[in-house]
Amino acid sequence: QVQLLESGGGLVQAGGSLRLSCAASGNIFSVYTMGWYRQAPGKQRELVATLTARSTTNYADSVKDRFTISIDNAKNTVYLQMNSLKSEDTAVYYCNAAHPWIGQNYWGQGTQVTVSS
Repeated sequence: QVQLLESGGGLVQAGGSLRLSCAASGNIFSVYTMGWYRQAPGKQRELVATLTARSTTNYADSVKDRFTISIDNAKNTVYLQMNSLKSEDTAVYYCNAAHPWIGQNYWGQGTQVTVSS
């Protein structure tokens, strides 16, 4: 069982920055694909960024060149650095750990990000 705990959300003005953190319950990054997803009110959950165990990254077009996903193995933590934030980035952000072969999929509880215009 993998546990994920997000932190770092909050209220920020448009153009500002936030860094989200997701602490995992163990060193899983050598196997699991880590990801950040978000869900705005009335919308479906959508992919923001993923990082595979081979360090391959993937970003939604809407956040490319503004957001960066990274991992600190020593701290068992995955980060999402968000720069040049826009009001449309307002959402609950969720951390995800997905096993690439056996279908295990874990979610954190979510952290709210609100960008004021």
